[in-house]
Amino acid sequence: MSVLEPVLIQCPYCWETLEISVDPSVAEQEYVEDCQVCCQPILLTIRLDDRLVPSVEARAEND
Repeated sequence: MSVLEPVLIQCPYCWETLEISVDPSVAEQEYVEDCQVCCQPILLTIRLDDRLVPSVEARAEND
């Protein structure tokens, strides 16, 4: 079982900073998660580098 990695993102709708949890056992992920503040759907694209450091892109679902 892998430990989830906390990552800060910015909501593309309300610009609030949010903490999400990334699963480092999956090298590439894409999913929708609702903003914890404004409830809008955020499309998250996550990639891990060779050292398992996550790179997260957060954008509006309909962009």
